[in-house]
Amino acid sequence: MKKFNIAVIPGDGIGREVVPAALDVLHTISEIHGGLQFDFTEFPWSCEYYLEHGVMMPSDGMETLGAFDAVFLGSVGNPKLVPDHVSLWGLLIKIRREFEQVINIRPAKRFPGIASPLANPKEFDLLVVRENSEGEYSEVGGRIYRGDDELAIQNSIFSRRGTGTAMRFAFNLAAKRKQHVTSATKSNGVYHAMPFWDQIFNEVSKEYPGIETASCHIDALAAFLVTRPQTLDVIVASNLFGDILTDLGAAIMGSIGIAPSANINVNGKYPSMFEPVHGSAPDIVGKGIANPIGQIWTAQMMLDHFGENELGNLLLQTIEKVTAEGIKTCDIGGGATTQEVTGEICARLKLL
Repeated sequence: MKKFNIAVIPGDGIGREVVPAALDVLHTISEIHGGLQFDFTEFPWSCEYYLEHGVMMPSDGMETLGAFDAVFLGSVGNPKLVPDHVSLWGLLIKIRREFEQVINIRPAKRFPGIASPLANPKEFDLLVVRENSEGEYSEVGGRIYRGDDELAIQNSIFSRRGTGTAMRFAFNLAAKRKQHVTSATKSNGVYHAMPFWDQIFNEVSKEYPGIETASCHIDALAAFLVTRPQTLDVIVASNLFGDILTDLGAAIMGSIGIAPSANINVNGKYPSMFEPVHGSAPDIVGKGIANPIGQIWTAQMMLDHFGENELGNLLLQTIEKVTAEGIKTCDIGGGATTQEVTGEICARLKLL
């Protein structure tokens, strides 16, 4: 019997609606696979928790999470209650940084039954590997002076270790896919960091002679995601570039509500964390129409992380069959509720 202990943080907004949906799917997966068991422990850390306690998580929160095999997160943020930089840096980014989750993986693929805004989307299936711990999202910098002379300084941090780790991760994924890695750069405009990025990419590519490569400026690459996404396989990008590209990837799929992600710890010291790309969507909270696919696909990525690739493939195929038959929430052109989509996925899994 394989047993995985999962820390569950529904968080804010629709996170509290889509996380239970994904847990229902994981319970169903464990039912059809007698040798697999999930134990879920839920934590109430959120913006409402912050209003009551003055922190997004207790002082021993990281120690508590460290005892689990993975963290399953819903969403973080309610700017009407707590500023985003407080909520994100107090929970999501805190977990990413302190658990050394140096890789973020976000897939984008053509889903049957979901209309892409692209006129001719073809059959794209790509992965973005985002360096997740440094780059443009560093805490190095500050503000000085006041009035007309006020200055804000934000330093980007690119290390050989962090950059190389992300790139090798991307190459290893490409070796299992279509054997191609595209590097997102901007060395014609960012004077120091991006030529350094290009240098490391060239060095790492020599370790993988069987993998084809391309180096593409981020502005052109963003255009390629719109004009010819089917030509892309694995993209490796810095923290900021990867963040922007993956929201674009969600858009060409048809909705950010279906996009998943994984924050990966590669050294085994700490758990990895799995979260959908979408936010807390306060405008639809409580209406029962939140799309659960992003959270459920995130659960599929967690299954892959645990080495349960066969079950992961089974789940993804089931999601695709459900969307192909038009059982969808309103953001992707359907009329089904969160629970109806979830129930259909669970019912089909039980039939297999």
